[in-house]
Amino acid sequence: MGWLITKYLVTAAVVVLVSEAAKRSDRLGGLLGALPMVTLLALIWLYVEHQPQQKIANHAWYTFWYVLPTLPMFLVFPALLPRLGFWLTLLACAVITVACFGLFALAVRRFGIELL
Repeated sequence: MGWLITKYLVTAAVVVLVSEAAKRSDRLGGLLGALPMVTLLALIWLYVEHQPQQKIANHAWYTFWYVLPTLPMFLVFPALLPRLGFWLTLLACAVITVACFGLFALAVRRFGIELL
């Protein structure tokens, strides 16, 4: 139980670090937010918990493919924010991300990559 709490606290600290940095500097917050810190932590947690190398490698592999369809959201969000406000923009971006993911999953399936 102590290990699980440690994982929660360290992972939450990363999110707090990014949001606090973003309050001080848009660029620094964006840079830290773009770094794959949560993925790196997940890889570390899997390794420390003695998961097989194949499971760790699969996590990195699928993370790559799942990140790609989320990227359009980062371009759409700033364009919609002044028009729709924060919550509607967030909702619209979530819908756009789901749609992009579905289309992307169908596209890469032709190359033997199963995301769904």
